Amino acid sequence: MDLAKQTLPKLVIKGKTMPYPIVQGGMGVGVSLAPLAGAVAREGGLGIVSSACIDRVISKRDGKRYNSYEAAYAEVALSKTSGGYAGINVMGALARDYNDSVKGALDAGADAVISGAGLPVSLPSIQNPKDTALIPIVSSVRALEIICKKWEKLGYRPDAVVLEGPLAGGHLGFRMDQIDLEENRLENLFPPVKDVARKYGDFPVIVAGGIYSYEDIVSFIKMGADGVQMGTRFLATDESSATAEYKQAVIDSTEDDIFVANDPGSPCGLPFRVLKHCPMYASALKRLRPPKCDKGYVLLKDKEGKFTVCHAKESNAHHFCICNGLLSSAGYNPDKEEPLYTVGQNAYRINKIVSVKDLMEELTGRLAVNSAK
Repeated sequence: MDLAKQTLPKLVIKGKTMPYPIVQGGMGVGVSLAPLAGAVAREGGLGIVSSACIDRVISKRDGKRYNSYEAAYAEVALSKTSGGYAGINVMGALARDYNDSVKGALDAGADAVISGAGLPVSLPSIQNPKDTALIPIVSSVRALEIICKKWEKLGYRPDAVVLEGPLAGGHLGFRMDQIDLEENRLENLFPPVKDVARKYGDFPVIVAGGIYSYEDIVSFIKMGADGVQMGTRFLATDESSATAEYKQAVIDSTEDDIFVANDPGSPCGLPFRVLKHCPMYASALKRLRPPKCDKGYVLLKDKEGKFTVCHAKESNAHHFCICNGLLSSAGYNPDKEEPLYTVGQNAYRINKIVSVKDLMEELTGRLAVNSAK
């Protein structure tokens, strides 16, 4: 076998060269923090912190009170202390803390700000990104066209784009009736998105959603993708900040356990992939949890422009409390709240917890090469 042909290409974004074309997904709440992002960065990938509820998570961890700006700044800076490239994922649905999280990451010298869960049309206007790459997440060619046109008016174009297919974990950028359509398979979404990227400056396209193995990575690279984003594989690592119970639930899961929740679903209004036997979702199905909202990260503005509106605050009939559930799955308040476990479609294939170093060796083909020597 000619091992040289199996070498993965480097990933170049805004003049920065990652040794491997692997972006670790920013998993919230509290799963993707500095221990994970920093480890991925050291191993040659792009490590990503999740901004979701990050102020609470690291305030509890560090015993020091942070606001959203300070938390994003501190965690991104910590992720970069051992070398390599690291950035942050900021969800558009977290409107209240969005700008502060972006500013904190930029001031900390993040190598990338990745943003989805809504179209990040105003991202370039928040603050001069300088050397930081601004990377939107899209699930369609139409969404990318809209972003490119909006950003063009701001004098900016994407430094890369993440194209996320319907097999991803967490919130999905598709309606329920679109998830299983042949046209929305990642390999079918990719070609027109690549064409739009070429049209607006030929920026890199990073594919995400259901990518599991080294062979999957090679397959998309051969199709023309510049890189891949992977979340669930990094969830079940030593460095992930998910609780031991969360990681074990992934290991114990079967294909039938993985489910797209819609009603009851996330108050963000987007389909949400979960392990259907996890405690909070099981209670949501039985309508056992009284409606309440005491964290407020997904609050929307009311008629007066104040952040007061949340579907899970008003009723538990059709929504579960994503803030409390995901915080609990990261160990924030497990004695008070039931955890909510979100995973990608291929989570059932994971059968053990590994180190980021070992996982990166597997995903880059080095493990197979080393074994052959």
